[in-house]
Amino acid sequence: MPEAAVGTPSAPIGTVLAFDFGEKRIGVAVGEALLRQSHPLTVIHAQANAERFAAIAALIAEWQPALLLVGLPLSLDGNPHGMTARCTRFANQLKGRFGLPVAFADERLTSLDAQERLRETGHNAKSAKAHLDAVAAQLILQSYFDTPPEPRPESSTHA
Repeated sequence: MPEAAVGTPSAPIGTVLAFDFGEKRIGVAVGEALLRQSHPLTVIHAQANAERFAAIAALIAEWQPALLLVGLPLSLDGNPHGMTARCTRFANQLKGRFGLPVAFADERLTSLDAQERLRETGHNAKSAKAHLDAVAAQLILQSYFDTPPEPRPESSTHA
């Protein structure tokens, strides 16, 4: 997994904003680390970087996150592909612009899972499209919350 944008505490305390990055849309979810629950928030439709980052800046000002989480697309076998580099660049831009810790979370199959969940709640393909990216971001964030943090070497105890 890319290291450049990761300066992440293993268990952040506070609000986390998660991003499902896409070239046309960016899904955003929010969650509270202590509660370990995520919620879809919005979809940023701007394609120009200035508009995208202005929308993200407004969300950061409103939610005051302790951590930004970016879904990292990988192929099913775990190898990076074209969008992996774009997401890494986006994460590096977030870190550089906002000075907040940025982490990655595996986003494999989250869009398919989001489609299925929206279908189960009565959305057809057309109505689901408006919510898809935010729900995918929610699933990325929930997966991050549900994954136990890596143990830190200084916290290990010896008998």
